[in-house]
Amino acid sequence: MANEYNPKQKLALVLVGMLLVSGIVSLALLRDWIVNRPQWQVTVSGQGKLSYQPDTAIVYLGARVDKASTAQRALNQLNDTMTKVFEAVSTVGIPEADIQTQNYSVTPQYDYIDGAQVLSGYSAAQQLVVKIKDLQNQPNLISRVIGAAAEVGANNVEGISYELSNLESLKQQARIMAIEDARNKAGDLALAAGVKLGKVVGWWDNIIQAPGSGQPYYYADGKGGAGSLGTIPTGLQEIIVEVGVTYRIK
Repeated sequence: MANEYNPKQKLALVLVGMLLVSGIVSLALLRDWIVNRPQWQVTVSGQGKLSYQPDTAIVYLGARVDKASTAQRALNQLNDTMTKVFEAVSTVGIPEADIQTQNYSVTPQYDYIDGAQVLSGYSAAQQLVVKIKDLQNQPNLISRVIGAAAEVGANNVEGISYELSNLESLKQQARIMAIEDARNKAGDLALAAGVKLGKVVGWWDNIIQAPGSGQPYYYADGKGGAGSLGTIPTGLQEIIVEVGVTYRIK
């Protein structure tokens, strides 16, 4: 028939169609490359580390009364002791604003006799949080606070943690050190890889290590003798900051 294509014509039409499609795809890819040109980037991490000596201690101390005959007696004994503890800590030189009650409790106590639970008395406990400042000029102040409290009946110290008054300033110094470390590493890596670095397009930072807690200290009987504690060393601690700096590769 006159309107039928021979095999050569069909093949030619298929080839033309493929070329048209290929051209359209190539133009689309070229346009995407021009409009959304890939930004080749690399991120290099650096670390900043600073040592410091804490200037503030947080001491958790208090008293506990066990097996009082009534809840009221347990409370009375506890309140008498803690009033003396508060006064003793204040006398050492701790301002009232730096002494805070954290926990206060009264609970029944039971013994098991012949498989049965029998009320044996009441316990009461109170814990104070004492902030001790200026440790660099008064290195023995922690032991003086603990000793004064123990002399008047405080029978436990549940822990000591340390702080630094200018912590944020040291963190910023550590960040700058980390950025400088990353910049030095980036230069060495770029040289080894045979590429050139462009401008910085972003960064992030992460605090790996900051002020933490010291070893818990426990004083058991509250019957005096705590004056021999001596100086409780704060030791050196570290702030470690990691920074990732992203560069554009030319």
